[in-house]
Amino acid sequence: MQIQVNTDHNVKGGDLLIQYVKGLLNDSLNSFMDEVTRVEVYISDENGPKGGSDDLRCTMEARIRGMQPIAVTHHDANIDLAIAGAADRITRSVRKTLEKRREVKLSKERLKTKEEDLG
Repeated sequence: MQIQVNTDHNVKGGDLLIQYVKGLLNDSLNSFMDEVTRVEVYISDENGPKGGSDDLRCTMEARIRGMQPIAVTHHDANIDLAIAGAADRITRSVRKTLEKRREVKLSKERLKTKEEDLG
């Protein structure tokens, strides 16, 4: 799984921030490593130096093998909370999407088995 971290010019962090994000996502998405090919992370400070509450935004886009990308966004007043919130959301979204895909696959297999039994 590739992880790419992008920030706007208002967010400072460099290598430490990148390592934090990669570690968090590797832990969060560990059970989906075979399915998730890439995660792109965008961290921005919407108000820049003006400040404000919940002005830090973290958007994560996960690419799942054979499916459309899934994107989530989390706003918070603290960069760590914005990243953690987005990581939690992307993990839940990936889990739910993969569960639905498995259910559809099982339903199709059951239908095929019934058709073969009747035929």
